[in-house]
Amino acid sequence: MDALIDEMYDGFDEKINGLNLKCTAHSVKKLIADGKPLKADYSVISYAKDNNMVLITADVENSKGCKENGIPCILISQNSILDAMVGQLKKYC
Repeated sequence: MDALIDEMYDGFDEKINGLNLKCTAHSVKKLIADGKPLKADYSVISYAKDNNMVLITADVENSKGCKENGIPCILISQNSILDAMVGQLKKYC
């Protein structure tokens, strides 16, 4: 299963692809630049579903849409980023 990363995290596709995972990450922003019609939330969710992808997003509504339609989704939030920082800080503080 590949990953579809929303526009807010453009560039993360390259970082993920450099990790030698068994999936490939794709950036919504780059797919739009390549001519894919992905400007609406529904289009992004449908693209993820049609291409058997997990959507990585910070958009709660997109996450809800994925959940309602059985589409794998990773919701990234300020809290998840804070949790990661705190986890690392505990090594030092």
